[in-house]
Amino acid sequence: MTPEEFRTAGRDLVDWIADYWERIEEFPVRSQVEPGWVRSQLPPHPPEQGESFDEVLRDLTDVILPGVTHWQHPGFHAYFNSGGSAPSVLGELAAAGLGVQGML
Repeated sequence: MTPEEFRTAGRDLVDWIADYWERIEEFPVRSQVEPGWVRSQLPPHPPEQGESFDEVLRDLTDVILPGVTHWQHPGFHAYFNSGGSAPSVLGELAAAGLGVQGML
């Protein structure tokens, strides 16, 4: 992935996340699919060729989201959600981009 492709994919992913947050109330709090459904939607073997990032985002929407318990949903009242705020997501991105282990 070139730096320009990274920029484009990063913008697309941030938009996808922001769109998800804007419509999170439309999702059921808990997954409505049967156990094993997500796996059944995935190919049995890794692809020989990578797919476009648009296809990856489509898979997130069509395959992954149906199997998710939406911890950031306002109706989710179990455990304590953390790390789902915009600043924390950006912090995670910065930490991953630096690629340091951060051992002190």
